[in-house]
Amino acid sequence: MKQGIATDFRYNMHRLHLRLASGMKWIATVPGDGLQDEPRIQAGVKQGIAANFIKRSIATFFLLLCSCLPLQGQDYPRQTFDFDLFVQELFAQQEDENVPYEDFYETLFQYFQRPIDLNRTTPEELASLYILSRPQIASFFRHIRENGPLLSIYELQAIPDFDLMTIYKLVYFVRVDDAGLNADQRPLWQRIVGEDNNALLLRYERTLQERRGYTSVDTTSRSTTRYLGSPDKVLMRYRVSHTRDYSLGFTAEKDAGEQFTWDPGTRRYGFDFYSAHLQLYNKGKFKTIALGDYQLQFGQGLLLSSGYTVGKGSETITTVSRPNVGIRPYSSVLEHAFYRGAAATYTLGRVDVTGFYSSKRVDANLQAQLDTVENFDDFFTGIQTTGFHRTPTELANRKRVQEQIVGGNATYQNRNRTLLAGITAMATTYSSPIQKAGLPYQRFEFGGTSNYNLGTHYAYTWQNVYLFGETALSKSGGLGTVNGLTANLSNKVELAMLYRYYARDFHTFYGNGFGEGTRNINEQGFYTGIKIKPFPKWELTAYYDRFRFPWLRYRVDAPSQGDEYMLRLYFRPNRQSSLYAQFRAESKGRNVADISTSIDYVGQANRKNYLLYYEFTPTPVVNLRSRVQFSSFELESPQTTGYFISQDINFNFNKIRLSTRYAIFDTDDYETRQYAFERDVLYAFSIPAFSGRGTRTYALLQFRPMRRLDVWVKYALTHYRDQRTIGSGLETIEGPRRSDIRVQTRYRF
Repeated sequence: MKQGIATDFRYNMHRLHLRLASGMKWIATVPGDGLQDEPRIQAGVKQGIAANFIKRSIATFFLLLCSCLPLQGQDYPRQTFDFDLFVQELFAQQEDENVPYEDFYETLFQYFQRPIDLNRTTPEELASLYILSRPQIASFFRHIRENGPLLSIYELQAIPDFDLMTIYKLVYFVRVDDAGLNADQRPLWQRIVGEDNNALLLRYERTLQERRGYTSVDTTSRSTTRYLGSPDKVLMRYRVSHTRDYSLGFTAEKDAGEQFTWDPGTRRYGFDFYSAHLQLYNKGKFKTIALGDYQLQFGQGLLLSSGYTVGKGSETITTVSRPNVGIRPYSSVLEHAFYRGAAATYTLGRVDVTGFYSSKRVDANLQAQLDTVENFDDFFTGIQTTGFHRTPTELANRKRVQEQIVGGNATYQNRNRTLLAGITAMATTYSSPIQKAGLPYQRFEFGGTSNYNLGTHYAYTWQNVYLFGETALSKSGGLGTVNGLTANLSNKVELAMLYRYYARDFHTFYGNGFGEGTRNINEQGFYTGIKIKPFPKWELTAYYDRFRFPWLRYRVDAPSQGDEYMLRLYFRPNRQSSLYAQFRAESKGRNVADISTSIDYVGQANRKNYLLYYEFTPTPVVNLRSRVQFSSFELESPQTTGYFISQDINFNFNKIRLSTRYAIFDTDDYETRQYAFERDVLYAFSIPAFSGRGTRTYALLQFRPMRRLDVWVKYALTHYRDQRTIGSGLETIEGPRRSDIRVQTRYRF
């Protein structure tokens, strides 16, 4: 065995020597010192002095020789990476509370825990990191074809179109395995038992102040409704996984206000929500086999989108197109955005064929049909997606309707991975029909018990241009299409353009394509994004999106239009500090009440957001973050404003990590509410909204009392000024303070 390793090592060093001799741009770096600055790389290529090149080649050889011996696969040191900050920077302004940020955060964190092997990855897998542009991904695979598998993670510097700012982000999500390592041939159960990525997680959270929903019933009050359960929220999760081999896990959750009870009559068995999955990879010609709960993502998400998407944000290029990742395991706690059943992907040469079936019960308010002309007894107006079952009414609507989905996808990819094309067909049926209330804006909404969709998608890379798109039809005849391109105009300039059209009668229940609205219906628009890197430490990103809605919308009683643009300047003078400033403006139609005529008309709601962020790490132990943001809103009336200022002080000791924040906020109304990212316990993604006047403080402590046990404790306090109550309805708190506590433990087997 030692002789084989030595042979592989000599072979790899010989290949590396040939690569250096061919004049490729390459600078090896001693592990732990960080990657070198881009100008030095470019200078190494441009200098033609033979003596300098020979010295650099010899130095590189010995550096790699020394670093190869103690390290396996030449992984980049990953302990200093701030994952929370990386995810935070993917989003511009978080103003849609329905976006499943937690699902995105959790999926990306899985990549961080189990980095992608660059010698065994696919273009779609790399695209799902939202770090590399499609031309960069094409350049990466071109480098592999011409030079063979990577020998070290530091070889990324040798790939054309790769800049240092991009590499700094990428190295924490990828790795290069040793060429001599063989796949684990043990039985599945032995691999699961011996897996180090094997953990049980328990989470508890509660609001300390009593909310109205948990008080005793006041007979003098109009509302006598109260929550049925305790104010405790509990989550239990177990998951064990290994990249490109298997993923196994289950999740159980009880929301605050829900009962922890055993009642088969109401389909409640302890926790209110359960989820479980088993997913296997690369079993013969089966690329993926999924049982239990899973997600699907094909094409640009018009028909099948898993929720693992970002949309418009500060990353203006890589997030425009959607990765074609296929079947993904589901382990989140969103109680509607998944499939339950079985799915499999089978490989036939250059074609991957996927079939899937899902059957689960969804929440709905079933109502009796009073019209005797109709041939059905009951109906519902739409699926309820909150996942809450706290009151008698919410509990009565729990799992009232059976949903079944069946479909398939066939995707072709050519040998050099520059062309991808596929077709998708699916059918969705419900045990009771959907019947909208009949309001004018709902005229073209889906109605009935079944919907059918047929679509096709494509992606093509030509030199430094990536073309992509998807077009689909629904049973109603409505058309949906999205088409775009991303291009590397130069080493310093990237461009993205996208056009979408979603007819007013285009219906899809699990689609989440690029758009302004939360659903792919009644919208058309054109998006342009740009990223400029004028200097190695500077980055300028911007986008402009023009859209219109041909038919009426909720709170918009006429066809309307609008636009949105964003400008962000990022500067990183050194590895210890970074700074960015951001401006975003949006104009969109909304109803305005005319007091004189008592008739609403459509005006333009104008919103502007300003953000300034600075981070400084003077020592490895202390990290400082300052944030200032301001917003304004105007709709046919005097302008309202709001601001948020926060200071974070974070400490990172050997086995203890402490994150703290003190913030003040002041807004004129709810329209100028402020969203701000907060650090939270593992797998939780927190972006609370603040309106009114007050302060926000929190402290998050993470420590490891035992080698395999991690503990998180978070305490947050929001104090409002000039308010006697907080919240509304059953969530009302008497008093100006709200305190929340969250405790989480993770035991790794």
